[in-house]
Amino acid sequence: MRSQGKDTPGEAEMTERDPARQRVLDAADELFYSRGIQAVGMDAVRNASGVSLKRLYALFPSKDALVLEFLRERDARWMRALADHVDARPTPEERIIAVFDWLHGWFSEPDYRGCAFINSFGELGAVSPQVAEQARHHKQAFHSYLTQLVEASGRPAALAGHLALLAEGAIVTAALFATPEPARQARDAAHHLLHTP
Repeated sequence: MRSQGKDTPGEAEMTERDPARQRVLDAADELFYSRGIQAVGMDAVRNASGVSLKRLYALFPSKDALVLEFLRERDARWMRALADHVDARPTPEERIIAVFDWLHGWFSEPDYRGCAFINSFGELGAVSPQVAEQARHHKQAFHSYLTQLVEASGRPAALAGHLALLAEGAIVTAALFATPEPARQARDAAHHLLHTP
């Protein structure tokens, strides 16, 4: 068996860097998010990605496998984008408020369709424990991140739960009414919470 040292990427790592795999995931992300998971078949992903059906199934043996990887990748990208925006702020309080500024930017994107994790849970959470678990993981990661921000500000960790509810409510309301305004309203409420003794 060949050694997998530092300079020799393993099979899993090489698969993850496969351009065809990334094209499939990019296509799945766009299609699943814009149309819904159940409305999109593997043929549509094949057509959008330009990857043959044989290659597609070699990369992802089932639609379930593709859906889970779509959610994992989206979780990583979403959390990274949020942290990049928030962590650049100089003070703990500014970092907390920046969460809601970032949400406003996200809600303002022309293809904003709400939270992919809430959407996927609504579609498949009752029949797919894996999708439900991935949705819970994403929400727990977001709550943990808020908890870190709150603790860094010297405020009680319980405040993170209130901020999470403000953010989640804004995410859903912005999608329902197709406006970024809920982010501003949640930001004002968060500011009030931060300055309430």
